[in-house]
Amino acid sequence: MQSPLASLSLLDRRRRLVVVLGTMLALFTVGMDQTLVSTALPRVVASLGGLGLFPWVFTAFMVTSTTFVPLVGRLTDLYGRKPFYMAGVAILVIGSALCGASRNMEELIAFRAVQGLGAGAVMSIAFAVIGDLFPPAERSRYVGLFTGTFAAASILGPLIGGALTDYAHWRWVFYVNLPIGLVVLAVLALGMPHLPPGGPRRPLDRLGFVLMPAVIVPFLLALSWGGDRFGWTSAPVLGLLGAALVALAIFALVELRAEEPALPLHLFRNSVFLVCSLVTIVIGVAMFGSVSFIPLFVQGVKGSTATNSGLVTMPLTLAMATASTLGGQAIARMGRYRLLTLLGLAIVPLALFMFSRLEQDSPRPQVSLDMVVLGIGMGLAMPTLTLAVQNALPHRYLGVATSTIQFLRQVGGVMGVAIIGSHINAAFARELTARLPAEAQTLPPPLLAVIRERDFLLSREALAALEGRFQALGPEGGALFQQVVEAARAALSSAIAEGFFLGFAICLSAVVLGLFLRDVPLRRSHFPVMAEAEAVHAYADATTPDGQGQRAEGREAAEREES
Repeated sequence: MQSPLASLSLLDRRRRLVVVLGTMLALFTVGMDQTLVSTALPRVVASLGGLGLFPWVFTAFMVTSTTFVPLVGRLTDLYGRKPFYMAGVAILVIGSALCGASRNMEELIAFRAVQGLGAGAVMSIAFAVIGDLFPPAERSRYVGLFTGTFAAASILGPLIGGALTDYAHWRWVFYVNLPIGLVVLAVLALGMPHLPPGGPRRPLDRLGFVLMPAVIVPFLLALSWGGDRFGWTSAPVLGLLGAALVALAIFALVELRAEEPALPLHLFRNSVFLVCSLVTIVIGVAMFGSVSFIPLFVQGVKGSTATNSGLVTMPLTLAMATASTLGGQAIARMGRYRLLTLLGLAIVPLALFMFSRLEQDSPRPQVSLDMVVLGIGMGLAMPTLTLAVQNALPHRYLGVATSTIQFLRQVGGVMGVAIIGSHINAAFARELTARLPAEAQTLPPPLLAVIRERDFLLSREALAALEGRFQALGPEGGALFQQVVEAARAALSSAIAEGFFLGFAICLSAVVLGLFLRDVPLRRSHFPVMAEAEAVHAYADATTPDGQGQRAEGREAAEREES
């Protein structure tokens, strides 16, 4: 029986390198898309208008990319990786071109949703392709390359976006994806064979594939709007959560009866998959929810001139890439993953606790040190969870297993931003009320509303505008402005520290869950010996005139494994 995993793992070194490079380039493009747009915000709004709609530019991309991850992962298990991989890159390119050609904010939002579909497909398939190419024992060596790719994208993305916006046009923030995407398509078309799974075709679980977005989309929208646009107990948020819950119940019943379910629920009977899934979503809530507010601390409390998270969190991303690379090499040598996973899971809450001790007068190097510690923990823990899942399950579930872990990580991050963000907002309002000088309590309501929004702390222009409004109040206005700014910075510092401590408390449960992770020795091949040999023969018949050389290679590989 032919299998895409065995076949791709038998590609020669040159073709495997081509696929790896194409995959890294695709991942870089997706990672860059997540940081490019924020730098172009002022120019986009000035050109298209619709400032009130601009948050949807990010929400649309997040919802479609997250929703598409588990769907595509399962489809690639059933029909092969290459068609969906190339389609994902093509959709990303088309969506980018349409975004660049947008004539108004509504069009930009719609086309960002299209772009998110392509990004979700690429994210879902990329790590599964690496699983196809390399057996688990060898696969960990390549984890650092892909983590480093994302780190490079997060650092270089804002710089590239800023340069394109300043020296070309904001539309090139989207057009830059076109040449990169076309190169990726060419590399995949020429270097990656299409090897659909063998065996009998079972009926597609169409209802399951329809119900899955019906669960995910309202849930993500509720998390995005809750505590921000609407209160958590408001009718829109409760309605979305209720709709997601009903859809989830129906989805579970459908999946339990489906012959080839969109999400095989029996995978959760595997203890490694279950533990990794729980750890992933918990650590996503704690870690990514906290990381999102590091730039707010550096800019709002420390008064940094940095205007994007890519530059502010550079120490974190570099440490994460380094730790992932070294950790991957260590796992490859040991043939086991549990020790480094637990070490990473222990370091992450330590880093979050260190962040919770930061104060308004904490030196900038201390913030950078905390980022390095957190990056080390993330680099050791996060990639190994995916590796453990891929190693524990049959190869026919590689796509859905890998994409499920990625999906849970993204959902955990959205949940974390919502939960920790709501706590920070409430704490800031409480602390600001307690710290504002008595004279500020009688300020005009419009001026008080600006102060309570905290956004003025993130921009020198906003601070200057606010100072002008205070000076217009009279001779004492300038001194009162300084007192208000100091009170706001202190309140924000205290609120963010509480948020980090909440993340620390949540993350401790991930450490406890990690203790239940079984240490399954990493397999040195994708299949048992006979299945491997059969896959070699099938691959030879499909790719060479007579297949004799490949058959000989398969027999030799089998003999080496048996010995």
